[in-house]
Amino acid sequence: MEDIAQLSYALDTFYFLVCGALVMWMAAGFAMLEAGLVRSKNTVEILTKNIALFAIACTMYLLCGYQIMYPGANEGGIMPLFGTLIGADNTVDDVTSGDAYYSVLSDFFFQVVFVATAMSIVSGAVAERMKLWAFLVFAVFMTGFIYPVQGFWKWGSGFLNAAGFQDFAGSGVVHMAGASAALAGVLLLGARKGKYGSNGEINAMPGANLPMATLGTFILWLGWFGFNGGSQLQITGVENANAVAQIFVNTNAAAAGGVIAALVVARLLFGKADLTMALNGALAGLVAITAEPLTPSALGSTLIGAVGGSIVVFSILALDKLKIDDPVGAISVHGVVGIWGLLAVPLTNSDATFGAQLLGAGVIFAWVFGASLIVWGVIKAIMGLRISEEEEYEGADLTECGMEAYPEFTSKP
Repeated sequence: MEDIAQLSYALDTFYFLVCGALVMWMAAGFAMLEAGLVRSKNTVEILTKNIALFAIACTMYLLCGYQIMYPGANEGGIMPLFGTLIGADNTVDDVTSGDAYYSVLSDFFFQVVFVATAMSIVSGAVAERMKLWAFLVFAVFMTGFIYPVQGFWKWGSGFLNAAGFQDFAGSGVVHMAGASAALAGVLLLGARKGKYGSNGEINAMPGANLPMATLGTFILWLGWFGFNGGSQLQITGVENANAVAQIFVNTNAAAAGGVIAALVVARLLFGKADLTMALNGALAGLVAITAEPLTPSALGSTLIGAVGGSIVVFSILALDKLKIDDPVGAISVHGVVGIWGLLAVPLTNSDATFGAQLLGAGVIFAWVFGASLIVWGVIKAIMGLRISEEEEYEGADLTECGMEAYPEFTSKP
């Protein structure tokens, strides 16, 4: 029995690490997607933000975030126990006790790439007009404190978990949280110059590289198998293996449903196929299924994703009418559709109730939006959030990073 336990421990640890690596690869997907959907003069800056935020997220979650989110005590509580560093004793588990199924450090690695995903959502929404260092300062607080606190409430066995709130892989804890922080930043930041006219017209600002954006979407689609599949936590045993297979199938089906629905809705509204809506439809389908990728059937998952793909088109249009400028559609994809994902859980999971799901969505939004608004506001007062109008015209690449992504295509006087 001890040999079997050790083999299961090794396999589950390895599976956890591979899924974490897939989720880490989503950082590349976000970088490519966002770089493709912004104008060429802002490409270097947004790529810098994506690699820097990943490094900051990893460091802050190591320093304090993981221990805040998983204190191992205060079950059902509101305030986590604030720790500091990962302890040395977390590197070894007692396999023979029957309580340890995988290495604690594999769990840390899996969780740290999740917090980086949440922060990546913010970078696209505030693109093309925010100061680079203001964004990076916010990343410190978001990944080290704001995200872990609400993560504790559900995944760390806090009060939302005790209330019956269900969120399998993070439609709320990760995606809606990231979108809530992004919304707070966008409201304080304001729209890009020229995006909205004085008479209410909405001016398109097309992205510079749609092939890159499409590649980014496919990378995210691939990484999502680790995102949802790894959240099963184990793969050993028939039940776990079958669950992981179902999760993979459902995740893929939801993304496909989101693409088809967004493409059809865009065709009906605009009279043409809209690639950017199709890309956001894929991501919306993935966000929608993330709250519960196990209990629906494959066809049910397709429908859940299709609803998400439809919602995201109308949400992007609605935010534009409200003059909430989100260059990549992150708030709609991860926030609005994240709420749909949470509300879809009781349709297939008998352990979930609409009341508990609404409570979870409301609490997560209120905490992350409110805390982010305060942090963004303090940063604005101290160092400012926005680059100057002249710098915005020239592009954040030159003003914030001193280089261009495509220098050979820039005419020089």
